[in-house]
Amino acid sequence: MRGVYFRGSRWQKGVFRFLMYTMVIGSALIFTGLYHVYFDRSALPDIEPLIRFEFPTIGHVYDINDQPIIELAREYRRNIGYKDIPPIVRDAIIATEDKNFFRHNGVDYSALPRVLSKIRIGSLARKITGIRWNNEDNRPAVLPQGGSTITQQLARGYFLKDLMAFQYKTNQENGNHLRQGISLPRVLSYIIDSRSINMLVRKMEEIRLSLWIEKKMRERFGSKRRAKEEILARYASLIYMGNGQYGFAAAAEYYYGRPLKTFTVDDAEKAVVLAGIAKAPSYYAPSARNTERVLRRRNQNMALMASNGFISVESAQSAEKKTIPVAVRIKTKTSLGPAVVRNVLDDLKGFRADLGIEDLLQGRIQIYSTVDGRVQQIVNEALEHGLERYEKRHPRFRGLIQGSVIVLRNRDAGILAESGGRQFYQGRLASYSDFNRVTQSVRQPGSAMKPLVYLAAFQHGKFNLDTLVPDRPIGVRDSGEQSTKWISNYDNEFQGVIPLRKALAESRNAVAVWVSQRIGIDSILQVSRSVGIQTPLKPYPSTALGASEVNLMELANAYRTIASGIMAQPHVIRRIVLASGEELAEKEPSGVPVNIDDEVLFLIQEGLRGVVRIPGGTAHSLDANWFPIPVMGKTGTTNEFRDALFVGSTYGPEGITVAVRIGFDDNRSLGRKETGNRVALPVFKEIMLRVYREKILGPAPVFPDRMEKNINNYLRSRLVEVEDDPVPESEIPEVNI
Repeated sequence: MRGVYFRGSRWQKGVFRFLMYTMVIGSALIFTGLYHVYFDRSALPDIEPLIRFEFPTIGHVYDINDQPIIELAREYRRNIGYKDIPPIVRDAIIATEDKNFFRHNGVDYSALPRVLSKIRIGSLARKITGIRWNNEDNRPAVLPQGGSTITQQLARGYFLKDLMAFQYKTNQENGNHLRQGISLPRVLSYIIDSRSINMLVRKMEEIRLSLWIEKKMRERFGSKRRAKEEILARYASLIYMGNGQYGFAAAAEYYYGRPLKTFTVDDAEKAVVLAGIAKAPSYYAPSARNTERVLRRRNQNMALMASNGFISVESAQSAEKKTIPVAVRIKTKTSLGPAVVRNVLDDLKGFRADLGIEDLLQGRIQIYSTVDGRVQQIVNEALEHGLERYEKRHPRFRGLIQGSVIVLRNRDAGILAESGGRQFYQGRLASYSDFNRVTQSVRQPGSAMKPLVYLAAFQHGKFNLDTLVPDRPIGVRDSGEQSTKWISNYDNEFQGVIPLRKALAESRNAVAVWVSQRIGIDSILQVSRSVGIQTPLKPYPSTALGASEVNLMELANAYRTIASGIMAQPHVIRRIVLASGEELAEKEPSGVPVNIDDEVLFLIQEGLRGVVRIPGGTAHSLDANWFPIPVMGKTGTTNEFRDALFVGSTYGPEGITVAVRIGFDDNRSLGRKETGNRVALPVFKEIMLRVYREKILGPAPVFPDRMEKNINNYLRSRLVEVEDDPVPESEIPEVNI
């Protein structure tokens, strides 16, 4: 018996020691936890961005009329102040998420009994006794979710997802793997499951951060009430609302197609639906699949609104009879001008060293461009119409043909519109990240290069528009000087001796080569650089016929320089506004006079005007009553009809320049007779007609009287007719070089 008593005594002492150790350890753990939450303010994140309300928002690129061309964002959010949140929406948030929000200091202790009542005792008992679940991965957590105040949710959403001290990711907190490496959670994990430990540690950190946030906000804004208002505004802007939308303002536009500020007391049911989404966006966001679930959640929230005195019982009952909208308003994120946006992003790199695309994606900057959205829409439609016309002639190429268009303002080379390709290609809508055929495609300009040959000739001083030149067979040596290539004209005919203006108007290849031989290829290369061609051109005779490759942007800029007499670099950014409201200086070059004599410039302008006005000119179809816009320009068709181009302008600094190129990306032939006149010129016509008829840019500038009279005098003469008897070679005037 003594042995039994002794053993019983030792058993009792052991139990006593175990209970004492448990109480001591438990007290130590509780003390450690309380100290960490209420007194430990080490390793805290930087609160200044939160106070300054620096949440990622939406970056915009605006046109010249301050209309958005595109929205870009990593998170589609619109930050809103407290006063921008309608009272009915504030009430819905508070009733649904945190009814004591304006009374507590970040933690609502009155909710503690409700949270504790939800502890899953069965799960705790199984953990302590070691009884395993059939499916350990799906066993319920010991601790319940919920009970977070608005401040705690703000702390979790803004800080905890990036807080490296806890190596914590909130979107993984339901996993059963213990992610914290510190001792307290390790000890507790022997009592309750790892998933609950993760939740407990997150909750402790939420509380710690919430108390700290409320204190700092009171210090900064001067009162508890103002601090609460600022916290609510940040919560309403930060929270994820499903379908890629962040914050109540973005969600209101997405789900209801209305600005949040328009909500009134009559929109109570909409307000509570939005408030309910924040709880679990994937579960409560309105859609055709979960109407009943959202309806049930909405009615529960309406009852909370009524019980808290935010709305009357009658209003709640009336609202509960309304249906849930199931059609989500899908916001298009396609751009009005993808190529324009691509240019904006490229120009941004050189605008200021510390600015980049990430600033736009985070909404830290807003960009105001030179683009006119109305002109851009016209360009988009005109290019599609031109491609459709080609496809009707060649049905087998439907959907394969491509094109590009650029419209420049003459006075400063501001980009008014730009299309780097068709709007729908290879099964999807065009994106700003796609290949931009205006700037990235380097192709031969064909006969669109010839005006630069004649400009060089005029600058040389021995040629003018009335100089007689030979349209006769002419050979050029290839680059290896091994053989001679004989130059032919498009019509395979030669007209003998003709005025230079006629050679330019009718795009006679033989004459262009003959002129280039007289003045030298270096003169052509030098003049090309002086008017804006930046791509190095090859010093070969074939360059006079457009065999050297350039991109459409610089070709358009060369014609713009000729039309205006102003040298400028194409640009698309007018100004940039920072999130702080600071406005960066406009990047809008005024341009400088081109280094070409005025009379020489006048000659090439008159020559290009003659391409339109002279019968037989490749753009003579523009000289018609139905096309009252005075323009000048030049067609271009490359070897084997691979590309069709037209570049033309209205006159002077107040005019515009439009360049069009159509062809296949794989450089296959467009087909015989598919010339610049037939394929590209109709696109140019439509753009010019609509831009000026719709009075987007004001009246079309007129050409100088002297220029028009010179052309009229030529037309009245009989030099425009084809000579019946070719002039002998010996009668061609000698040109001294």
